[in-house]
Amino acid sequence: MTPPADQDRHEYREAGTRALLDVFAAGNPDEQLRMGDVLHGLGDRSFGMLLFVSTIPAFIPIPGVGGAISGPLVILIGLQLLIGLRQPWLPKFLARRGPHRHAMARFRDLLAPWLTRLEKVVKPRLPVLLDHRVADFFTGVLLVLLGLLLSLPIPFTNYLFGALLLLFAFALLERDGWLMAVAWAAGIIAIAVFGVLSGSLATAAAGWIDMLF
Repeated sequence: MTPPADQDRHEYREAGTRALLDVFAAGNPDEQLRMGDVLHGLGDRSFGMLLFVSTIPAFIPIPGVGGAISGPLVILIGLQLLIGLRQPWLPKFLARRGPHRHAMARFRDLLAPWLTRLEKVVKPRLPVLLDHRVADFFTGVLLVLLGLLLSLPIPFTNYLFGALLLLFAFALLERDGWLMAVAWAAGIIAIAVFGVLSGSLATAAAGWIDMLF
């Protein structure tokens, strides 16, 4: 995928989520979109697009596969927000990879009814919940915890966690602080119910600690 030309970057950066998905879905269906190119020119919305694309595998209808792919990617994004990065970093082997255009088109069509409803209510507002260092830290913590839960084989939760992560992605893409507040509340409830109360979060955290040390 060719990055947007300099004169088109402003329009590319300001385009709505549906318009961005239309751009990524157009063209040869078998062409692979490299993540490095997808994020190029998005500015402060790049974390939202990276999270959106990273969440797509969570909707693969094969138990264990989606979470194993999406979970670590979401954790990576959360850690970067947690430590205060302003632009996402990807290792080269991930920057050169990404979804095919037909996957983006299929996912866009799946979300079309919800995107239509969201576009009527979302708008740039309450930037303090998106750009403040404390807000980034809190968002990062929630994404790390949700990524840990998503990576676990908890039955019937992939779609739920995927939907929650899309809320975070849309809030970042549309620069909507109110939507981010809703995502925070929903994320806290999900973490409490599926993570803390079930003990799954402690299991996941212990597993990651063992891997690191």
